[in-house]
Amino acid sequence: MRPFVYEQPTAISAAVAIASRFTTHDDQPTRANAQFIAGGTNLADYMKLGVAEPNRLLDLNQLKEQELRQIRVTEDGIRFGALVRMGEAADHREVKQRYPVIADSLRLAASGQIRNMASLAGNVLQRTRCEYFRETSWHCNKRVPGSGCAAMEGFNRQHAVLGASDACIATYHGDFAQALIALDAVIHAEGSRGARKIPFAKLHRQPGDTPHIETDLAADEIITAIEVPAIPWARRSLYLKIRDRESYAFALASAAVALDLEGDSVREARIALGGVATVPWRAKEGEEALRGKRLDEASASAAADAAFAGAEPRRHNAFKIDLGKRTLVRALLETRDMKV
Repeated sequence: MRPFVYEQPTAISAAVAIASRFTTHDDQPTRANAQFIAGGTNLADYMKLGVAEPNRLLDLNQLKEQELRQIRVTEDGIRFGALVRMGEAADHREVKQRYPVIADSLRLAASGQIRNMASLAGNVLQRTRCEYFRETSWHCNKRVPGSGCAAMEGFNRQHAVLGASDACIATYHGDFAQALIALDAVIHAEGSRGARKIPFAKLHRQPGDTPHIETDLAADEIITAIEVPAIPWARRSLYLKIRDRESYAFALASAAVALDLEGDSVREARIALGGVATVPWRAKEGEEALRGKRLDEASASAAADAAFAGAEPRRHNAFKIDLGKRTLVRALLETRDMKV
């Protein structure tokens, strides 16, 4: 463990001011910069591995703004404070009733201990678990820009088939984010340049030529809230996660689905895919393929084909395309059959 300075600011403005002094404004935090920490379930691991080496940690748990710890339900939707814990949101009665897909994604995301520690904002910003990113002896463009990507020719069973580039094929491993992108959530952030709203779909960046730049946040910006709009038919929604074992494992393929049905026909569908892409992945081609159609196994399969039309497999992960399609078909049919 490298030495670092540990601070506990008591206001958002103070945290931003400290971060602004110790970070650049044109890139992600680097080894010489400050980083924010809340639950620490991701960052602490990477500090131990030598992947993350901040010289200053800003613990956000002492921030005085109470709205950071609250879940507010209104006619306009649900607003999650950034420091709400995953377990608290998963168990919230209104969340389970109005947005089952959110409750499912949180419940299936990790062990109970981690859900009780991890914050919602920290969860959506979690970094990849790519083996070549985690092990500092391997070349990794995400960890050391320009060094190469060992996963390309290495063992890439866990890696992405959607949204990859010649520089990076690392998978985004989060679950909660799939529900948020499917429901058109909005992020509230505050930094030295002021407060702003970011559509969740624009928060994460596909790797392209700069895989080390993972989000649209400036290095001194703090997520303060996550808003999900009111969608009455989101009661007909679920999150399906397929993995090597039933507990405490990342998705090989997953699907977040919400359906607006008129009889057996689809008025509107929301689809997001997990475990198969470099970022939280909205499958709009699949949604469009379903609109106005009778939802049955044939139409669900056509939607799955459309959702994976741009997939690019590597040596060991080609199975993810068929698995991802089957996962989506099952999720669509199970959502159709929900009693709401």
